[in-house]
Amino acid sequence: MNRKIITGSVISAAVLAALAGSYGHFVPSGLSQAQAAVPAPVTAASPATDVAPLATTGITDFSAIVERYGPAVVNVSVTGKVQQTGMAGNSPGFDPNEMFPDFFRRFGPLFPHPPEGGQIIRGQGSGFIVSSDGVILTNAHVIDGAQEVTVKLTDRRELKAKVLGVDRQTDVAVLKIDATNLPIVHFGDPNATRVGEPVLAIGSPFGFENSATSGIVSAKSRSLPDGTYVPFIQTDVAVNPGNSGGPLFNTRGEVIGINSQIFTRTGGYEGLSFAIPIDVATKVEKQLMEHGKVTRGRLGITIQEVDQALADSFGLKKPHGALVSSVEKGSPAEHAGIEAGDIVVRLGDKEINHSADLPALVADLKPGTATQLEVIRKGANKIVAVTVGEMKTDKLARDDHNSTSQGRLGLAVRPLNRDERQQAGVSNGLLVEDASGPSALAGIHPGDVVLSLNGVPVGSVEQLRSLVAKAGKHVALLIQRDDSKIFVPINIG
Repeated sequence: MNRKIITGSVISAAVLAALAGSYGHFVPSGLSQAQAAVPAPVTAASPATDVAPLATTGITDFSAIVERYGPAVVNVSVTGKVQQTGMAGNSPGFDPNEMFPDFFRRFGPLFPHPPEGGQIIRGQGSGFIVSSDGVILTNAHVIDGAQEVTVKLTDRRELKAKVLGVDRQTDVAVLKIDATNLPIVHFGDPNATRVGEPVLAIGSPFGFENSATSGIVSAKSRSLPDGTYVPFIQTDVAVNPGNSGGPLFNTRGEVIGINSQIFTRTGGYEGLSFAIPIDVATKVEKQLMEHGKVTRGRLGITIQEVDQALADSFGLKKPHGALVSSVEKGSPAEHAGIEAGDIVVRLGDKEINHSADLPALVADLKPGTATQLEVIRKGANKIVAVTVGEMKTDKLARDDHNSTSQGRLGLAVRPLNRDERQQAGVSNGLLVEDASGPSALAGIHPGDVVLSLNGVPVGSVEQLRSLVAKAGKHVALLIQRDDSKIFVPINIG
């Protein structure tokens, strides 16, 4: 539920982006020309041009789509603790003298009156049903920190939802409710979507459930300064807090994206909305459902966009490709011989036109895949063989479906490494990376070390899971915080 705020200036021309997992380059690529659906019949050649004018299609009627697929759009209510993050006007690092003090924001869920001091509150977002047995897609930030998730259907049924998986890198989460014969949406192809095409959003802005708004696709493959590689679909559809996680439909009633972020000065809609392409989301969903985590390829390089000045400096005929500004030591790129100053223009059989093209293509590759990069080095084209490594996910993917201990305790933990054991002065233990639900209510924080449960020392996640599964409604965790050890009683009933 943490409403992440990302500051950025619209005058940024090239922002470094690390393929090691921090893809955040703002690409000021131009808008494609809007095209109408049907060309007008040619009656006479214009004296000023030989190009026939394009017909306009008028106002698009989305009522049939809303009627058919609106029931598959759900309201997602969450209960959790307030995350202490800055708002747009006082975001950390904000420069009041910046020419364009605008912000990209993950907008939601909606907290009408957020209290102070980390109190338990409720919020609302959106989601949509993708299988008739109750699988739902939404945004990761909608349920971030949630202790309880409830899904409300259009028939007014309210069902508790289980979090099957979360991937913060793409901001996608998968939920499951216990129901059958549910209405579902159908997916379209975001790559076939044209700039200027009408689109429809359905969601719960400010808690107003199943609200429909429409607009057009403003641009495609937008790269935002949010630390991800997602090639966002930009629209002018009115989306606001509470719309987060809702679907973006095309005129055929197909979902082409998940509404995720807005560009705003005030925190509300100002004409720029961004959706995660549905093909990106479904790849994440499949991995979370099958493996409980998301695996991505990595090269270990930092890249930047090639503008006209850089193209001139490197002797290119036109600006294109991804300029390598640094190579991580020991990375797959270094082993392959990639050098700073190389311009990547092709990965396998895929052309790299903008720097934003490369991160998504690399991430889609399975770690261990052998492929080829075509680079321009000192004016000459060169083919480099490379074996793709694996991006470290850490907390980017979480699987509550296969983790009983985390599900009941509300803890995300991992074993201590050798240095951490020495620093803490313990032989075994589990480091708390995230605390929610019963553990958060009991006062456990990230950074605490779990030493035992009901007096039994724990040294692995599997052991903790087994102990919790056998426990009753109450457990006592022995934790170490800094130099102090304390037993914390937790009600997991």
